[in-house]
Amino acid sequence: MGVIRHPDQRVAIIIDTQNLYHSAKNLYKAKVNFANVVKAALGERKLIRAAAYVVNTESGEEQPFFEALEKVGIEIKTKDLQIFYGGAKKADWDVGMVVDAIKLAHKVDAIVFATGDGDFIPGVEYIQNMGCQVEGVTFGRSASSAFRAAVDDFIDLDEDPKNFLLGYRAPRGKSARKKTSKKATSKTKSHGKENLRSQIEKVITTGTDTDDL
Repeated sequence: MGVIRHPDQRVAIIIDTQNLYHSAKNLYKAKVNFANVVKAALGERKLIRAAAYVVNTESGEEQPFFEALEKVGIEIKTKDLQIFYGGAKKADWDVGMVVDAIKLAHKVDAIVFATGDGDFIPGVEYIQNMGCQVEGVTFGRSASSAFRAAVDDFIDLDEDPKNFLLGYRAPRGKSARKKTSKKATSKTKSHGKENLRSQIEKVITTGTDTDDL
């Protein structure tokens, strides 16, 4: 897999913050260096927009994290945590990220999804059909193999974790690595996402906006 990159390419980066956060936490017990992730995704090209999609918690403890992202030039898009009757909670941005990517596809040459979630595949394919290059960047061991196959190019952060993590410690043995990888793959699948693919396909086929979902 590979694509031609050149300095005149205009790029938008869509960051699935929760996906990267949980992948780094479960695989490495570390935090993501989002600035370096953006640098790797962009390369020597022109950045049109880099947006991180995050959820406001009840405690508001995430504010310093938001400020840190803004300091490195990443736009923050927030959504409040929804609490339903009975205590059930919902907070995902997947459909919103795909909608924003589709809106940006006419203005850029490449869309980079910082995620490995297979639910994005319908959106990836739709944007590719619009004539826009689509790339992915995340920790490969927690990424969907179908997502990796769908995008035009894929950057595996596992190949240089020290560069993309804060507080990284090298694993001591292969057995620990394999055990952690299996655990992380299951944990990074968000609860209640079985309908996301159908929601994304609905947006693509009907033009429904995220406010209607």
